[in-house]
Amino acid sequence: MGSKPKLAVFKFASCDGCQLSLLDAEDHLLEIAGAVEIALFLEATSRVIPGPYDVALVEGSITTAHDAERIREVRQQAKFLMTIGACATAGGIQALRNWADTAEYTQAVYARPDYIKTLATSTAIADHVPVDFELRGCPINHHQLVEVLASLVAGRKPKTPGHSVCLDCKRRGTVCVPVARGIPCLGPVTQSGCGAICPAYDRGCYGCYGPARQAQVGSLADHYVTAGNPPQQLVPLLRNFNGYAPEFREISERLVPRESSAT
Repeated sequence: MGSKPKLAVFKFASCDGCQLSLLDAEDHLLEIAGAVEIALFLEATSRVIPGPYDVALVEGSITTAHDAERIREVRQQAKFLMTIGACATAGGIQALRNWADTAEYTQAVYARPDYIKTLATSTAIADHVPVDFELRGCPINHHQLVEVLASLVAGRKPKTPGHSVCLDCKRRGTVCVPVARGIPCLGPVTQSGCGAICPAYDRGCYGCYGPARQAQVGSLADHYVTAGNPPQQLVPLLRNFNGYAPEFREISERLVPRESSAT
């Protein structure tokens, strides 16, 4: 990509956690700052250098008409656009609204709902503009982010894991939660990235890194139902941070059809 590519970080509907993951990179962040020109990163600095940009990191989902227009402008300014985190790659936890009545929620929460201008859905960035690379997680793994940025600077393909959380459990010697405890776990169908934190604490994985490659979500759900878990109890597991990822959404809607589902 050449020396000192211009890097910009943009925020949409999100909690800022993925931007904080970049700040948490500490010494690695200093290395990044030495290899790229940080042109826009309002979480870290008030300095703003106008585009166009070589790399744009985009956090957050699209929940307003204004955001839908703004992301198109970001795409026009960026040579390489990478979405970071579950909100940007799958709509985030706020995508629960996609199975509900957003107008009803707005009226229940806000004193003046007529002031709230929002879309009925929370959707991924890729639903609106072409995306060059997706980095999943809630929040993202800053080691993976540093690897992708380093690969862009070096002009090579990034080395990010494609295996499921199950392999991480085996590597750290964690007892299999569904086998030993009978607790539903999304580890077999969730992409690695967290280090299998939840199973290590004796609870099932809830898919914070989204579907793994070639994830057989339907087969896993059928197994849990056969094992005695009511479909209605599996839906909240699937409709979490990555609930609107196609692989999870399809199966949750099969378990509980949209017209009868409840959040």
